[in-house]
Amino acid sequence: MQNNIFIHSTSDVSEKAIIGEGTKIWQHCQVRENAEIGQNCILSKGVYIDADVKIGNNVKIQNGISIYHGVTLEDGVFCGPHCVFTNDKFPRSINPDGSLKGTSDWEVSKTLVKTGASIGAHATLVCGISIGKWAMIGAGSVVTKDVPDHGLVYGNPARLRGFVCVCGHKLPFDKDILAGLDDHSSEDSALLKCEACHQDIFIRVDDIRKLTNE
Repeated sequence: MQNNIFIHSTSDVSEKAIIGEGTKIWQHCQVRENAEIGQNCILSKGVYIDADVKIGNNVKIQNGISIYHGVTLEDGVFCGPHCVFTNDKFPRSINPDGSLKGTSDWEVSKTLVKTGASIGAHATLVCGISIGKWAMIGAGSVVTKDVPDHGLVYGNPARLRGFVCVCGHKLPFDKDILAGLDDHSSEDSALLKCEACHQDIFIRVDDIRKLTNE
């Protein structure tokens, strides 16, 4: 253990990886070269971190998750057990001529998970998308498009079903709120109040319109 970093004896962490203070890496993990992991993160059993992956501070990655090249997790992201990330929109093992594909034969499609977002167990994120701040993805969902800040999505394919507070509770929402935006808006946002922690959350009007149109 160095600088309050814990690495289990069964894990393989590249000397070229950057590991932040207070981070814990548990059994049977692999962290590849040039990966950057922030402070106070938890990598649970069987986590794979690919080369050049960027992970912020206070991130929790639960059992059996692979974070592939092209994926970025900002601060405070939660990844539920066995959720799936991808990085190739057109996956093939071989080229049209039958030769084995190499690193120059395909293009990485990036995925960004923003601050505070949570991904439920066994959810799959199709690459090339962005998950907004404090968003929540339901267990088992297949996410194929961008998720707005505070967005609650679930299903296959995942659809926007509402909005959640920073505390994680669903925000009360009346679809008629659009009719009264002049009284309940700040610039381009509408005010929703959490019934659990009583925090005021501003949701972009454009995102509310996405919900009412689905």
